[in-house]
Amino acid sequence: MNFNLKQLEAFVWVSDLGSFRKAADRLNTTQPNISTRISSLENTLNVKLMERDAGSVRLTTKGQELLKHARKVLVQSDEFLSAVNQNTLHNETIRIGVTEMIVHTWLRSFLKRLKNEYPKLSVELTVDLSNNLKSELFSRSTDMAFQNGPFQRQTSGFVDLGTYAWIWVASPQLGISGTDTVSVADMLEFPILTHSRDTHIFTEIEQYFTNHGEEKPRFVSSSNLATCLFMAVEGMGISAIPKAMVTKELENGELVQLLHDWMPSPLEFRARFDLEKSPAIVARTAELAAQTAHDFSLTIDQYVLSNL
Repeated sequence: MNFNLKQLEAFVWVSDLGSFRKAADRLNTTQPNISTRISSLENTLNVKLMERDAGSVRLTTKGQELLKHARKVLVQSDEFLSAVNQNTLHNETIRIGVTEMIVHTWLRSFLKRLKNEYPKLSVELTVDLSNNLKSELFSRSTDMAFQNGPFQRQTSGFVDLGTYAWIWVASPQLGISGTDTVSVADMLEFPILTHSRDTHIFTEIEQYFTNHGEEKPRFVSSSNLATCLFMAVEGMGISAIPKAMVTKELENGELVQLLHDWMPSPLEFRARFDLEKSPAIVARTAELAAQTAHDFSLTIDQYVLSNL
């Protein structure tokens, strides 16, 4: 019987993504190559695996039956490589979606750790809002997402990446810092620099100030937390920023922490993936991310203790 893993891989990805073009993008090849692999597999097996209509792909009854067996073969192939314990044999591409906060904290250390364990592994990153990363993950455009909750839709695989607290910060030039608690009225004297309006954090902050302030809050939103941080440093308003992102600015005095009775809910992060369909290396990558996040948290804790 003359078939190979590349043919089975093409069959699985076309089935999962519902598109020859998307499968070609996922496997870093061309659409004609994917078509050739599927046709060769069908000819070898003497079965029709899928019907190709304009703009869509539909598995035949036999194709649906054989898909689960194809997955098992790919999983066993992956387990074989793992049993050999030769990580240099892994030369595939893993696609990871990450939020901006991860980029500005421990992503670099994670990528270094991953490279040390899998020298030939390629990584493609998508940096976006958590809600957008969810869509990419469930469409299988990415293998895994490092994202924050709330998680309305669960995944079959996930690893906790820690919890990150927000703090209120402002430039010392605004003159509202000190040892006393800052009131809502004092905060509303300045623009409130926030994350995008379609994020959970913006909704929380908007509801809080709308319900507790006598003045109408002035929100300046941005899809980029680093922009909020930059504007806060420049004295353009006050902002809630994950503390893990502003240790340097607090240390050098560009920003000061504002004491206030209320803070947005902490960010709960997870590495999320499809445990049933993903190769074992995806779960291992999630474990490396968790180790890196833990090490980073220890570093932040040590910084906080040293500045008490």
